[in-house]
Amino acid sequence: MKPAPGNQALDLGMVGNGGFAALIDAHARVVWGCVPAFDGDPAFCALLQPTAHPGGDFAIELEDLASAEQHYLPNTAVLRTILRDRHGAAVEVTDFAPRWRQYDRFYRPVMLARHLRPLAGSPRIRVRLRPLGDYGALQPETTWGSNHIRYLVPGFTLRLTTDAPVRLVREQRPFVLERDLHLVLGPDETLTQPVADFVHGAQQRTVGYWRDWVRSLSIPLDWQEAVIRSAITLKLCQYEETGAVVAAMTTSIPEAAHSERNWDYRYCWLRDAAFVVRALNRLGATRTMESYLGYVFNIASTEDVELQPLYGIGFEAELAEDEVDSLAGYRGMGPVRRGNLAWLQKQHDVYGSVVLASTQLFFDLRLEHPGDAAMFERLEPLGERAFALHDQPDAGLWEFRGRAEVHTYSSVMCWAACDRLARIAVHLRLPGRVRYWRERADVIHARIIKEGFDAGLGHFVDTFGGERLDASLLLLADFGFIKADDPRFVGTVEAIGRDLKRGHGLFRYIAPDDFGVPETSFTICTFWYIDALAAIGRIDEARELFEAVLQRRNPLGLLSEDLAFEDGEAWGNFPQTYSHVGLIIAAMRLSRSWQEAT
Repeated sequence: MKPAPGNQALDLGMVGNGGFAALIDAHARVVWGCVPAFDGDPAFCALLQPTAHPGGDFAIELEDLASAEQHYLPNTAVLRTILRDRHGAAVEVTDFAPRWRQYDRFYRPVMLARHLRPLAGSPRIRVRLRPLGDYGALQPETTWGSNHIRYLVPGFTLRLTTDAPVRLVREQRPFVLERDLHLVLGPDETLTQPVADFVHGAQQRTVGYWRDWVRSLSIPLDWQEAVIRSAITLKLCQYEETGAVVAAMTTSIPEAAHSERNWDYRYCWLRDAAFVVRALNRLGATRTMESYLGYVFNIASTEDVELQPLYGIGFEAELAEDEVDSLAGYRGMGPVRRGNLAWLQKQHDVYGSVVLASTQLFFDLRLEHPGDAAMFERLEPLGERAFALHDQPDAGLWEFRGRAEVHTYSSVMCWAACDRLARIAVHLRLPGRVRYWRERADVIHARIIKEGFDAGLGHFVDTFGGERLDASLLLLADFGFIKADDPRFVGTVEAIGRDLKRGHGLFRYIAPDDFGVPETSFTICTFWYIDALAAIGRIDEARELFEAVLQRRNPLGLLSEDLAFEDGEAWGNFPQTYSHVGLIIAAMRLSRSWQEAT
């Protein structure tokens, strides 16, 4: 069977509630959503074009569609789409995943609520609800009653409760929308109130939740809308049950067209912890930050100090990777992968990432459970591993599958582990441990300066004894490894701008890797470069580049992993938490202070 047509651009919006998330295209079609959680079976998989059966979507189709417009309700994760036909009729579709606080906990079911409202004329619509199972391979059995339809997806039964004509929905027949209709897709449970009352009340409470949450943020004066949208996106990417933050909601959207750089990002990379925690801390999102720290510390405090680069959102260690034949891939560009082989790799920077993230526990007085001497003792074995591995080959943060070297970034993160342990020991007034960890940090620091800096080239290099550049070297000053005004760092920033920058984006590196030569800019690297430019005093240049990158967000303000250099087209998994962290950090550095405006 010919693959169903998929979305042709990442002009998608995301709705979610911390337990469930869905991606919705510009025409109000749900094209991606996994059940019962972010890493589950994508019942809605149209984004990756199922081949065995049509569907994998939840569409509200307007006959004779002429145009569409879409926006979030301000400061919320509630998405509104307006569809207009060629005859002047219009319909409004409001989508959200219910979330609010009740009974001293959060109500966040696996649920999507949709409110359809006629705005003008007599819009004629068709509701297509076509979930699939087993990554698009199975059509679920259905049953129905007078006000509901049940879809028996493997491992989870979805129930649609609606005041729309059930037969017309079940048979996908068009009808004229004469009044407001409501569709609630969620667990196989009976609603205890009229569906219209539930949707109206749920929308009001969900809007209230998000606006209260946004009001609690400490945002910069400039670029407020962009920062707020990025903050909400980070929040939506947190699986609240454990605190894990996924790298992205999707799998297998390629980094570039036909590149086969297709990976599953629906897992939690510990490397992201340091970056996400820093962004959330700067915004004052303490509950989200503390929940993530709990996830990280849970893993870090196990008996086994051999850390993996990533884990499942439920702390799963084994993430076996395989290819899915029942999905053709984004725009037909397979393979589609499930799982991620990187869990088997050695990436030594992970020890520094975990210690950096956990350091927040000891210094932030806002946290409910601050770090103490017992927590410090649980972190020390990670420092020992970092010291032992700081000059050993690994796959590096870019997860090379075909080579292992001593990566400068990995060594710097090993230094950071020892350095932060020394700082924590100072805070806890443990002078013996201060000396111990400071000596180890100094040993690593000296080794990196000797092996990771090339005096002839005038800049730091990607590997010990190497000569190539790597965008991760832009972080050396940010981590405190070297001062921003040190000529060695300034020279590194200038060399990276000369060799890795193309237009308004940055390569991670330009040397060929396991899959050939990189083709697109890696969005977080561009933000790292912006931050580094500001650190060395090139503020105007940094602001100009930052504004250019903001223009490359999708129409709803969301970012994927990669951007094409030529036209700014989005590639890579979506939405990418790394990219939104970079936006927040850069905006906080570049913004004018509130005092300047008041």
